[in-house]
Amino acid sequence: MSSAALVTGASGAIGLSVLRHFADHFDGVVHGLSRSAQPADLPPGVQWHQCDYSDTALHEVAHALKTAGATLERLVITNGLLHDGPVQPERALRQIKTASMERVFAVNAFLPMQILAAMTPLLRQADAPRIVALSARVGSLSDNGLGGWYSYRGSKAALNMMMKSAAIEFRRLNRHAKLIVFHPGTTDSALSEPFQSRVPPEKLFTPEFVAERLWAVLDASTADGELAYVDWAGKPIPW
Repeated sequence: MSSAALVTGASGAIGLSVLRHFADHFDGVVHGLSRSAQPADLPPGVQWHQCDYSDTALHEVAHALKTAGATLERLVITNGLLHDGPVQPERALRQIKTASMERVFAVNAFLPMQILAAMTPLLRQADAPRIVALSARVGSLSDNGLGGWYSYRGSKAALNMMMKSAAIEFRRLNRHAKLIVFHPGTTDSALSEPFQSRVPPEKLFTPEFVAERLWAVLDASTADGELAYVDWAGKPIPW
């Protein structure tokens, strides 16, 4: 059996940086998962899976990993959506549109759980799996002092709750597992680009920095049967 790491959303700014960081530091085979075709500058040895994220396709990827004799020791879910064309963060209730909310929740809350569900048989057999999904500080109810951003805030809060339930389930499935929801900070990416003008330069992080910090958080984590909700510095975020 060989150790494997899987990074989903691997063609995005954070996902690709995480993939590259794992390629340099992870002792095992690193896999990237994305809707996009394999990038030309993929690090040597990284296995690429192009996938439409349907339940069937996700289970096919899991089966391929199992057939290859892999134990999934690291699962990093970086998929996320804040804006895309008509989908924009709502500043007021009058801006809420059902179709936009459904799309944001589908990517930010439902998809990570579909990925986790498909990979659970592999994680169940792993020695000490570490499972992380990108969340956001704005998903914190007690930290919300500004309001707005209904879909994004709500989808991240929903992700946090479902990951909490998954952490409880993993107490039974694999007591050596640790689940984390991770706030990367404001990262220089397409997701944050329209909002960067209000961010101080020292608080706008590069994707490479975020990948380093995520690796450090995973490396320092211990299995305790609880879900950790932490920021890029490893500091807990209030629920």
